[in-house]
Amino acid sequence: MGEFFGTVWGVITIIASTIIYFIPTIIALKRDHRNKVGIILLNIFLGWTFVGWIGSLIWALSKK
Repeated sequence: MGEFFGTVWGVITIIASTIIYFIPTIIALKRDHRNKVGIILLNIFLGWTFVGWIGSLIWALSKK
């Protein structure tokens, strides 16, 4: 039984981490940002660095 809950917890963690990682992309798409392709690419390729993730988040939140 403990193995099952460990697996479920692992799946939940992976899903939550993926959603958090793509928050800048989600914001850019929801706001229909004119530079959404650039934001998505920055998020995908440099989002794993904290600076890249913050940069894409700020860009996604900037004015259209």
